[in-house]
Amino acid sequence: MLRSNSSLLLLLFCLAFTVFSNSSYSQSSSDKFVVVLDAGHGGEDPGNRGNGYYEKDIALKIVLKVGKELEKYEDLKVMYTRTTDVFIPLDKRAKIANDAKADLFVSIHCNGVANSAPSGTETFVLGLHRNEDNLEIAMKENSVIKFEDDYEVKYDGFDPTSPESYIGFTIMQEEFLDQSVLLANFVQNQFQGSLNLKNRGVKQAGFLVLRETYMPSVLIETGFLTNKTEGAFLNSKKGQQKLSNAIVDGINNYKNIINIKAIEAELSEYRVSSQDVMEDFSSVSFKVQLAASSRKIEPSPQNFKELSPITRHQENDLFKYLFGDTNNYVNAQTLKDKAKAEGYTSAFIVAFDSFGKKISIKEALKTRSSD
Repeated sequence: MLRSNSSLLLLLFCLAFTVFSNSSYSQSSSDKFVVVLDAGHGGEDPGNRGNGYYEKDIALKIVLKVGKELEKYEDLKVMYTRTTDVFIPLDKRAKIANDAKADLFVSIHCNGVANSAPSGTETFVLGLHRNEDNLEIAMKENSVIKFEDDYEVKYDGFDPTSPESYIGFTIMQEEFLDQSVLLANFVQNQFQGSLNLKNRGVKQAGFLVLRETYMPSVLIETGFLTNKTEGAFLNSKKGQQKLSNAIVDGINNYKNIINIKAIEAELSEYRVSSQDVMEDFSSVSFKVQLAASSRKIEPSPQNFKELSPITRHQENDLFKYLFGDTNNYVNAQTLKDKAKAEGYTSAFIVAFDSFGKKISIKEALKTRSSD
């Protein structure tokens, strides 16, 4: 942040992209970000029937609306576990995502309980249930395997109705847990912020469909069909569109910034003069980081909203995509503003020394005083 007064105080906040490594199942053969959308239940499995509604139908309608919006993005590929009213076994749903080497798996459902009072949205990631309510929801969603032939063999003797089966539930997705929680938080924040729906939080429970996937995965309970008001909202075209828009925004927030965190303001105590900032730093190059990904994307303007020049910087297994190249910090601020105007809302400035080594902004600005 640059503030102009009679004397200039520069307070710079460094932002860091923390992108967790993907496993061998991560999308790698395509430059596109692959999202698999899963409409819960289907066919002979109606899901819950709160207030006479069919969970399977509402989940499918929301999924198709989410997919329609996501398909508008050229850098995104959408796949579905089902697009019609058919029953798909849980393991096959996961296999579709695994075979596609998807970047995200998003399963969409509607909640339902015996009590008509509960309302609100909640998003689950894989893990051991922390309370009886979570266990009850997991049991309900996992019970669909009884529609499958030989489910006892297919799921290694797992009994969805037995609490004992969940005691030794292995967190197969442990390496993706942080990413899954991040996506879940984005979705829940959209539900609460844009739709003003009750936020029941991000939770863990033993869902078989999530256990079988090998990428960040969430199961979204979009609301309670058993609640009269919320059930009517979920069953309406307007409600389904609003919910799908919120989910799309949550997915896009995740895709665009992955796991961006504001780290401590390392320059909060560092003062520089306006002259120091405005003059060129002969031994430093400033660029603007647009995105970070485990996927290797061609650093061409057409892949980054025609911004130019674009360079790719690799750090371990992570590729970082940078815009611009200037020795002047004020110019770098202008480049950052341009990137933000093009939709890269989390763009931030990075610096490199004369040898091409990445250095902190604090280190970069200190070189000016020694030039």
